[in-house]
Amino acid sequence: MIRATILLAALPLAACVTTPKAAVTTEMSECGSGKATDLVGKRWTEAMSAPTLKRTGARGLRVIAPGDVVTMDYRPDRLNIETNAEGRVVRLKCG
Repeated sequence: MIRATILLAALPLAACVTTPKAAVTTEMSECGSGKATDLVGKRWTEAMSAPTLKRTGARGLRVIAPGDVVTMDYRPDRLNIETNAEGRVVRLKCG
């Protein structure tokens, strides 16, 4: 009974705790995904790899098509380019 009373008394205090905001925005991300948003909607070609790496400052690039098997390792300096079935870029993200 005493434990339940203490827990209920502390519960309102937990609501006052603030959560930290994300420290990294898309533009300031290590892979530079925010610098290449104009690629969304365009058909991806291998010729775009080198200019995209140079523009974003990413240390690596991975193109992911629907159904591709990818590793779950997270590399903040790698730019992931997700494409749809037609080969058009639908999403850019770090990892």
